[in-house]
Amino acid sequence: MQENSKGILYAGGAYFLWGILPTYWRSVNTFNPYEILFHRVLWSAIFMVVLIVLLKKWPQFIADTRSLIGRKKELIALIAASLVIMVNWGIFIWAINNHHVLQASLGYYINPLMSIALGFIFMKERFNTLEILAIVLAAIGVLFMTLSSGTFPFISIVLAASFALYGLMKKYVNIDVIYSIALETIITLPLALIGIGYLAQLGENHFGANHTSFLILFAGVATAVPLILFTAGAKRIPLSLIGFLQYISPTLILLQGVFLFGEHFSATDFITFLCIWSGLILYSYSKYIQFKAMKRKQLLKP
Repeated sequence: MQENSKGILYAGGAYFLWGILPTYWRSVNTFNPYEILFHRVLWSAIFMVVLIVLLKKWPQFIADTRSLIGRKKELIALIAASLVIMVNWGIFIWAINNHHVLQASLGYYINPLMSIALGFIFMKERFNTLEILAIVLAAIGVLFMTLSSGTFPFISIVLAASFALYGLMKKYVNIDVIYSIALETIITLPLALIGIGYLAQLGENHFGANHTSFLILFAGVATAVPLILFTAGAKRIPLSLIGFLQYISPTLILLQGVFLFGEHFSATDFITFLCIWSGLILYSYSKYIQFKAMKRKQLLKP
């Protein structure tokens, strides 16, 4: 199989798995969202450590970690990224289990446009005309929902902003992605253990000899495997293609919200999503034009 085909399968598989995560989180909703989050961090940390050991990369992991500790700016960026992604996970789990699946979907549709905005603010990147129009359309969609329903899509904005911030912070960290994921879960593990202990003290710890506890053991796999697949795919295919595949995830989340969980898709939702979708079409087309121009330049090089 060609590397390009493998890349599409890996990246597409990652976005597919991210897209069906709502069904998994709903299957463990006898736990409260905070307990699910804490166990997600715990079992992700365990899974990543076991994976690194099985891959016989533990000595290299320790060496790279020690090296990272000496690079203070990168270490701070990784710690910040770890905390931000924990917030993202928590908001997403809470949204899924409190009947806000459509808002979660909207958040991940907005995410690419939020990333453009952060690139402008922090990375001094500049917009082209299509990207400006894409952001304006997204803003119109959010404003329309706020004015029409009287509800600001807080969940959507927080999910989009937190994941975009996570991506921005990871740009400053130069370490193997598997090691990075492991460190992120290890950094947030003390918070998760404190949370589990606090819930146990309140008598709200549901982990034990029950079906849901068995399912929650797979939270680490559900978290790490898509990230590993995504990394493998991103190395093999152009960023423009990644940009197209990323819409698999929020589309699957949207479909589950409407057809599986029975959330009402109103006219206001439709117009809001239509504005966001239109913006994403412009954004994707802009990236496609940039990719074609880059390929043309490469072909013209002697």
